[in-house]
Amino acid sequence: MPRLNRRQLRMFPLAERQHKLVMDAIAIAPDAPPPALSADVKAQVEVAAQRIIAARAHDKPVMLTYGAHLIKNGLGPLIVRLLAEGWLTHVATNGAGSIHDWEFAFFGRSTEDVRANVAKGKFGAWEETGRLLNLAIAVGGTQQLGYGEAVGRMIADGGLEIPTPTALREAIAHAATQPTPDETLGALADLLYLVTTFAIPSGWLAIPHPYKETAVQYAAARLGVPFTVHPGIGYDIIYTHPMNCGGAIGRGAVRDFLSYADSVSQLDGGVHLSVGSAIMAPMIFEKALSMANNLALQHGHALADYYLLVNDIQDGGGWDWRNGEPPMDNPAYYLRFCKSFYRMGGELDYVCLDNRAFLLGLYQALRTQCRG
Repeated sequence: MPRLNRRQLRMFPLAERQHKLVMDAIAIAPDAPPPALSADVKAQVEVAAQRIIAARAHDKPVMLTYGAHLIKNGLGPLIVRLLAEGWLTHVATNGAGSIHDWEFAFFGRSTEDVRANVAKGKFGAWEETGRLLNLAIAVGGTQQLGYGEAVGRMIADGGLEIPTPTALREAIAHAATQPTPDETLGALADLLYLVTTFAIPSGWLAIPHPYKETAVQYAAARLGVPFTVHPGIGYDIIYTHPMNCGGAIGRGAVRDFLSYADSVSQLDGGVHLSVGSAIMAPMIFEKALSMANNLALQHGHALADYYLLVNDIQDGGGWDWRNGEPPMDNPAYYLRFCKSFYRMGGELDYVCLDNRAFLLGLYQALRTQCRG
């Protein structure tokens, strides 16, 4: 079957891109005045804060899954604060959520004009983003890191240690002789392919990230909080770059999914927040919960006591999901992300609100209730 040869593509320096977003201009300060909320929405936010406080008081998980617009809306610094104060125990996003977060850490800017750049054949064809993220994931794979942790570690370390081809060949030969070689064998082979094919110099590759303090991946790596990435092959701009390696991406993403599933398996008494993720969050949650129940039922019980909150801007038609699933003639029935989460048991609440107002309001409610 014919395949497009990415090595024939022309990549462009990230500095040439006309960036639509600058972190200094969009960052939401965690200590900004709380947003004006309606009485109903304020009550929902207050309940969410209560559930989070109760969960953390009993050392239960509080998980946040989100789409890339959370980062593009300047909420990285607020998530960093939530992590630093111990409110979040697991953070999960899609591939774009990781990419924008990294670009802000590396360059202080992100996002491009998709329509104009597709017409020019330049959309996503950015050298540093494609080269460094793909390389970080491949290097991380040899260290048994998942996708998110590999990127976070690169930011935290300020670079990558690139093994020599000889060292990689020796490690592959050793791994292949083991009675039960693990998946590191494949990771070593993927990295050998990259360093030889693209003539990557061995040794320390310095990659400064001057804006890392606003990066969620950096904060998670520094604090030891799981940050998992759940990509779709071909969804993100790093698949444009010739150094993209399907084996490395798949290996890192599967490791991240299993880390996410492990957190879900401990969710009894905990909280799962889904912010602006209509597809990724409900899809990974339902598989992870089924796996968690498979294990829990072997010990006589399924998970049941958890609070699910979905935040998005799609009109929910005023339906209160705490009252059950709406009938098919109600528009809320077709909010697939709410319906998927509702069918997962536990208690579900849907907050129809801009994610900036929701997360800032939630953080302010956490602070207020703790002071009270």
